[in-house]
Amino acid sequence: MHGRATLALLAVFGVAAAGCGETGPPATGAALPDSADQVLYGVTHWISLDGVRRIKIDSDTVYMYQTTQIADLHGVRVEFYSPEGRLSSTVTSTEGTYEWRTENMEARGNVVARTPDDRVLTTEILRFDRGTEQISGPEAFVFDSPDRHLEGDGFTSDPDFRDVAATGARRGRIRDSGVERQ
Repeated sequence: MHGRATLALLAVFGVAAAGCGETGPPATGAALPDSADQVLYGVTHWISLDGVRRIKIDSDTVYMYQTTQIADLHGVRVEFYSPEGRLSSTVTSTEGTYEWRTENMEARGNVVARTPDDRVLTTEILRFDRGTEQISGPEAFVFDSPDRHLEGDGFTSDPDFRDVAATGARRGRIRDSGVERQ
């Protein structure tokens, strides 16, 4: 029902805009959720490597597009596991994208990555490259752990957030025996 109301409003605005006399190419946009091949609710998907579960993806809503093999996720939670099966980090975001062919992922909007031992990274966009097993972010971020603080314009890291490297570092501190170095 919500999708039909949205399409009706778009049609009304389209007719109203057509009468304004402006010329030029028509506006284009991303595919609407209404064009999804499948809409799934409360989805959990596991990714395994050599028979060991390594990544768990939970999403409130998934819009599947068969032709592109892309899934748009809303209400996202991703858990990364070590080769031994221990939870190494959890990433939450408002939305994201999962590419079925490559198993690459992108988290967008209020992204928070947290490890069991209190390392926390916040940003607006976080990408996971399955081929390199690396996490990166092209946007500003803040990283805090018990022993350091880091801020920058972008970053790369392992899924455990033990080796975080800043691009365009803005600020950083290393906490060592109660003494901070900058």
